[in-house]
Amino acid sequence: MSTPSVTDPSLTPHRKVRVDLGPRAYDVVIGKGLIKNADTLLLERNLVGIPVVIADSTVRTLYYSQLSASIVKAFSVSGVSQIESAIIYQFGPGEGGKSLENYSLALSYLAKQRVPRSGVIFGIGGGVVGDLAGFVAASYLRGVAFVQVPTTLLAMVDSSVGGKTGVNLPEGKNLVGAFHQPKLVIADLDTLGTLPPREFAAGMAEVIKYGAFSDRALFDRGAKGVKPDDIDLDAIIEKCVAIKARIVEQDEFETKGLRALLNFGHTIGHAIENATGYNTYLHGEAISLGMRAAAWLSVWHAGLPEADALRIEAALAANHLPTTLKPGIDRAAILSALGNDKKVASDGRNRWVLLKSLGEATSGWELPPELVEKAVSLLLTAGG
Repeated sequence: MSTPSVTDPSLTPHRKVRVDLGPRAYDVVIGKGLIKNADTLLLERNLVGIPVVIADSTVRTLYYSQLSASIVKAFSVSGVSQIESAIIYQFGPGEGGKSLENYSLALSYLAKQRVPRSGVIFGIGGGVVGDLAGFVAASYLRGVAFVQVPTTLLAMVDSSVGGKTGVNLPEGKNLVGAFHQPKLVIADLDTLGTLPPREFAAGMAEVIKYGAFSDRALFDRGAKGVKPDDIDLDAIIEKCVAIKARIVEQDEFETKGLRALLNFGHTIGHAIENATGYNTYLHGEAISLGMRAAAWLSVWHAGLPEADALRIEAALAANHLPTTLKPGIDRAAILSALGNDKKVASDGRNRWVLLKSLGEATSGWELPPELVEKAVSLLLTAGG
């Protein structure tokens, strides 16, 4: 369950969601000032192994010093050993960082630094950093401890929770990876103050997703538009994390079909990313387009009222998200990329998540190709 928590006077009031996975259970801590006071959170969980921070160059400039100082403080209090700073591996920003080449370079760097199996890897940044750092942690020395420190809204509400890690191939997104749960997730809301508006909007796509498939009240709140300084932002993030946590607890390794619900809008969204070379849309922007398509597929095939599809379009627009493809994007390339999605079934067909109503979704739908083509074509026209 999610509960407000204050474990130490040095920490400001914060929220905590427990992801209950037995021996792999962990907390997602949400609040302000958490990075500069992370030592308390780390000491509570005995996360004081040799630290390696993985970040892109932008996030390193903004937050590495704060996080490293907190880690050093934790070591000083623990009495395990003394260190001057955390080891840092950095790479360039953007989706291109989620590559086998960068993954290999990170592993080699850890080996050269002689990081032991008792080490702790900190992935600080957005979803790209978290996915890469988590995959490195899952495979280096057959698995070391991992702490997620998401600094984007999208990573806070979605990619930092649930244990999915991995990198992309030219053939598709997230085709190589592993399940590796973090030991702790530190979601410091102060980092959202430095987030470009476009990045914040991209995160709102995932918030709208959670509301659309699981929580009508959350959807209605998101549909009004959300800003980084909204007083209820911590509660919005907590709701999203709690929804994902309950699903992950029931279907950790995506074998029961429950976790598939989290992919509402992602089938076409991933295809758009692939068809545009991962350099045209942010992940959340592609998912926004995918949700619009999935909403109308739900109208045509699952009985979603047309008015609800229009509400989804309006909610996306209210959060400055795209609902129409940019000119020049090849519709045929998007349709072709659908066949490379990692969730394609053994028969080579996609399985879709569709809405029966706002707040209620089902997975496993098979759709005729002409209906999918109609949904992709819809993205060439303005909504509403």
